[in-house]
Amino acid sequence: MSADGLEWRVSSYTDNGTCVEVAAAPSGEILVRNSNRRDAGTIGFTRAEMAAWIKGVKAGEFDDLA
Repeated sequence: MSADGLEWRVSSYTDNGTCVEVAAAPSGEILVRNSNRRDAGTIGFTRAEMAAWIKGVKAGEFDDLA
């Protein structure tokens, strides 16, 4: 558990501290933040929004961004 009381997670594919962290908020939102700039704030998504995005990632819709 982190200082803000949320359990932040990162991908096992992350290296050199270049990662995005995610956590489930008590409100039900999925929060996303930059691990190198934790003080910069978070952006929240509904579970449906996050599920749609993950489905797109798995389908390769964002491969050109990597």
